[in-house]
Amino acid sequence: MARIGKIVRRTFLIGSAAIVGGVAFGAYYVSRPAPNPLKPGPGEAALNPFVLIDQQGVTLFAPRAEMGQGVMTTWAALIAEELDVIPDQVRVLHGPAAAAYYNSALMGDALPGKGYDTSNFQHSLGEALGVIGKVLSLQVTGGSTSMKDGFVRMREAGASARETLKQAAANRLGVARDTLRTEAGAVIAADGQRIRYPDLAEDAAKLDPVEAPLRDPSEWRYLGRTLPRLDMVAKSTGTAEFGVDVRLPGMKFASVRMNPNLGGGMKGFDDSAARAMPGVEQVVDLGTGVAVIASNTWLAMQAVEAIAVEWETAPYPPETDAIFAQIARAFDDSPNSTMRDDGDVTTLPEGATVIEAEYSAPYLAHATMEPMNGTALYTGDRVEFWGGNQAPTIMQSKIAEAAGLDTEAVEVHTTYLGGGFGRRAEFDFGVIATRVAMALPGVPVQTTWSREEDMRHDFYRPGALARMRGAVKDGKAVMIDGRLATQSPSRQAMQRVTGMPGAGPDKVLVEGFFNQPYAVPNYRISGHIAELAVPVGFWRSVGNSHNGFFHETFVDEMAHAAGRDPLEFRLDLMRAEHAPSAGCLEAVREMSGWTGKTPEGVGRGVAFTYSFGTSVAQVIEVVDEGGTIRIARAWIACDIGLALDPETVKAQMFGGMVYGLSAAAHGRITFAGGAVEQGNFPDYDALRMHSAPQVEVRVLETNRHMGGAGEPGTPPAMPALGNALFDLTGKRVRSMPFAEHFNLLV
Repeated sequence: MARIGKIVRRTFLIGSAAIVGGVAFGAYYVSRPAPNPLKPGPGEAALNPFVLIDQQGVTLFAPRAEMGQGVMTTWAALIAEELDVIPDQVRVLHGPAAAAYYNSALMGDALPGKGYDTSNFQHSLGEALGVIGKVLSLQVTGGSTSMKDGFVRMREAGASARETLKQAAANRLGVARDTLRTEAGAVIAADGQRIRYPDLAEDAAKLDPVEAPLRDPSEWRYLGRTLPRLDMVAKSTGTAEFGVDVRLPGMKFASVRMNPNLGGGMKGFDDSAARAMPGVEQVVDLGTGVAVIASNTWLAMQAVEAIAVEWETAPYPPETDAIFAQIARAFDDSPNSTMRDDGDVTTLPEGATVIEAEYSAPYLAHATMEPMNGTALYTGDRVEFWGGNQAPTIMQSKIAEAAGLDTEAVEVHTTYLGGGFGRRAEFDFGVIATRVAMALPGVPVQTTWSREEDMRHDFYRPGALARMRGAVKDGKAVMIDGRLATQSPSRQAMQRVTGMPGAGPDKVLVEGFFNQPYAVPNYRISGHIAELAVPVGFWRSVGNSHNGFFHETFVDEMAHAAGRDPLEFRLDLMRAEHAPSAGCLEAVREMSGWTGKTPEGVGRGVAFTYSFGTSVAQVIEVVDEGGTIRIARAWIACDIGLALDPETVKAQMFGGMVYGLSAAAHGRITFAGGAVEQGNFPDYDALRMHSAPQVEVRVLETNRHMGGAGEPGTPPAMPALGNALFDLTGKRVRSMPFAEHFNLLV
């Protein structure tokens, strides 16, 4: 394993090291494959980036970050299924920053369309366009795309490796390849002779990779079943390396303090008190903030707080109410998009009942358990960076820019992530770590943000407003006209990464709003972009997170206005539109024993959201316990199309729901004097074990195409809780967090 570690440290990016006695396999059936980040020396071979076979066995280089979602385990299973190795015998290392590890699923998901009605042709077109991710070097973990990205590519890599190893064995034994079989990491001849894969690596390295068809799912041994998590032992024993765990010889430690008025500059500072502290080595002027390098992290945090700083003001309204007033003014402008415009929403059917409502959702922080951090070593002509991140190629590019170096002079080591949720798709913490390390050339410096600094310098889920108008007649919805106003995370992210503003209709802005599978004859959804300088970014489930709340709360209000059971009301609108989605509602009805009636002191709410290719229905139950409301039980049914590991899917649905419930109950970022008011978990609470519900999850597989798992559990949680609280109390709340309106158990 030590030598593999050297391959990761030296071979990737700079191409100065070699794989000795090994061969790497992968699948790139595109016209111009991306450069292989493995650069072999004389007499060595590396045919592709994913699978390395050497004298130690099989190593998978996974290009997607492991942040608790189980991606490394399932990617290993994809390889093992075709390569004929046992998954727990596969070593999994995170791949480096390299275009070869582009995400092939992101571009397909960006195509116009609702998603649930995607035809096989449109799906194939999306897959074909996936290679654009290679051109753009989109090595990104996000959008619930990891399994969609790896499903075919990893199996092809395993199949190619298997057949190439068989060909090497056939050449050695003087037999035909089709007379050989493979099992448990070895090629087996008809006479029983067994040759281990490592013993064939050098011979295989001399061959062109053999293309091979993929096995029929009826032959699968690992996929579709639950496997032990490959990272579980390390995480359970504290030996897994997260960003904050990195330790290098001679390391120093730093912390930062940036302008609390986000986007504002710094007029000046007095660091005399910090410099007087024993163990403080250097104060670094970052332009918009300061950093302290010291002998340990705690000292650095104390010292940086001792610096007296005069800050500039923020480039946005200083108070929360004024910010939302500016968001509301976006309704006065023409919409950026009207991605659904069916029928005629201006003419009501005779005898219809009209319902109108306005909703709001607050700004939210990512609040990862591991605060932002990074370790950098700057030597003058190179930078090495260690840390959890969701976009290594972007991180590499931005670090190089900050250090004034070529991209190839920067090496990114991706560790385990102590939470990502989209926050670690940003690059600011890596750039800051690099700039701090540049103050001490030749010395590795780990820069760790305090919890307060992390929470007050996020790229937030944007605050949003929705104005809804609908109509019901004869117990059915006959019209929905929804208007959304919010900032655009996509445009801000594009500006940060490329320096160019985004343009055109913003699908992410209205996802979860325009593409819900309800057969409403008159149905219009418009998105208005609010121009504000509050930094916003991709928060778990992105636009779906607030749009799911808006849409499903309004559908619930329509059901009650129609005098209908809310679950049956949804089913009537959904059965003919999208059967898999209707199947999820039917499943939670059965699981929860839904009758539409609840006893005194109990409330139940249902909600549905289609997002990231996955249909998810949830029922939440709340109970009144002496005036305190507890979230007691929850039922989730999802249709992911194909569940490669059912228990991992269940865990992701459970985790996504709890993330959404935490936001719905407690989450809110507010501004005063231009600064974020919340700084730690006492100000920004979450569900705890005693306040979390008992949960049952059912995984269905009838959707036409594979969907995502990491994010779809989050959006329906918020409206399901709000609808349950209405059922319990009769009080309809159209803004979050609900703890402001109800006495929730904390």
